[in-house]
Amino acid sequence: MNQGPGRQPVIAVLDIGKTNKKLFLIDEHYRIVWENNCRFPEISDEDGDACEDVQALTQWAHTSLQQMLAIPQYRVKAINFSTYGASFVLINEAGRVIAPLYSYLKPFPGDLQAKFFAQYNNDEALPGITASPWLGSLNSGLQLYRLKYKKTQLFNEVKYALHLPQYISYLVTGHACTDITSIGCHTMLWNFREHRYHTWVQQEGIADKLPPICPSDSVRPVTLQGAVYQVGAGLHDSSAALIPYLASFTEPFALISTGTWCITLNPFNNSPLTTAELEQDCLCYLAYQGKPVKASRLFAGNEHEVQTKRLAAHFQVAQDYYRQVEFDPLLIRRLQTTIAPALTQFAARPLAAFPDYETAYHQLMLDLVGAQQRSTRLVINNTAVKRIFVDGGFSKNPLYMHLLAAAFPHLEVYAASVAQATAVGAALAIHAHWNTRNLPGDLVELKYYKAEGTKHEA
Repeated sequence: MNQGPGRQPVIAVLDIGKTNKKLFLIDEHYRIVWENNCRFPEISDEDGDACEDVQALTQWAHTSLQQMLAIPQYRVKAINFSTYGASFVLINEAGRVIAPLYSYLKPFPGDLQAKFFAQYNNDEALPGITASPWLGSLNSGLQLYRLKYKKTQLFNEVKYALHLPQYISYLVTGHACTDITSIGCHTMLWNFREHRYHTWVQQEGIADKLPPICPSDSVRPVTLQGAVYQVGAGLHDSSAALIPYLASFTEPFALISTGTWCITLNPFNNSPLTTAELEQDCLCYLAYQGKPVKASRLFAGNEHEVQTKRLAAHFQVAQDYYRQVEFDPLLIRRLQTTIAPALTQFAARPLAAFPDYETAYHQLMLDLVGAQQRSTRLVINNTAVKRIFVDGGFSKNPLYMHLLAAAFPHLEVYAASVAQATAVGAALAIHAHWNTRNLPGDLVELKYYKAEGTKHEA
């Protein structure tokens, strides 16, 4: 195929989100040199619940890879994958998919929840040991528990349950494996204290359905149409997105990854999760090198969307009018600071109390950042963190960034950006197997915010 001299060496990455399925070719300087994306509609599982169309996804992965390998100006040296987590593809002895790709939003049966907790959580220690608050089907290990008791015949036919990143890798390598970043994302499978599967996973026979664990930075040589490629095992997207920051910074930092959820990730907090932290929506991920990453979650992006729609309707402006609002420190000083911030604080405020949209929006952001401060403190207090990086949507919101800098005056607060961080993270994870260059020093673009309301390029 495209392995001749004179062609630019690259890595191919398939980056699969719930909505967008993306393809990237990334050069040795970690610049994206080619990209494409698509989306396709969900289908329903046998219970009528929405789910990913695994057959369409499989066909897309095969076709997309052939497309990328055939681009004449690039010489693909390696292939890796990043996808959303908490989702299993079930294959039988022959390697055939035998079930829908059940959604992590699928309702979890109440009777099974009661049965599971009565047997395995009677001392209420399970969430702490597995670093997983109860999240229903988002605890992907419990998807297999549901299968065992609600669809026993199907469960018995399963040879391997592959988390989605490893299934996409399996399509290329034919090798079934389990990756630590997928096990470590609120699955309730992993005993974080003893670094092995939890006892319940063994007792229920679920460990037998999980293929051997392979290192996240490992590859397998695969021959496709006469050329050899180094193929990774795939990574959970949240862990992949953290890799550019871990590769770029050695001093302790926390990353607030903002979107619908605002997740604070602290790779430098090794303390076990407490009951109080779990009750406040904290959990742990496993980084690609196997170390725990303590995290807290806040539904702040969703709340921002709900409240800006409310503001737009009340003040009769466009829904994205907030993008025109400039930060006004004098206005902030006149507004209320919540003593015990709650995410929904602004929802209780009557909009008639505000003279204009700008004032109301400043109050909304003051309330949201108050809740963010509380959430972030859960995982950075009593650690050596000196910097907070913010990526995603709120990193481009000057009110959010100025207020966050004021909320953490003793820390350096930066808006950060990495173009397609999950795909770049997947490429970085197997750097040693395809890239002979040193890591570039400009992987992460930073903009520093001071509490006083001034900013400069970092």
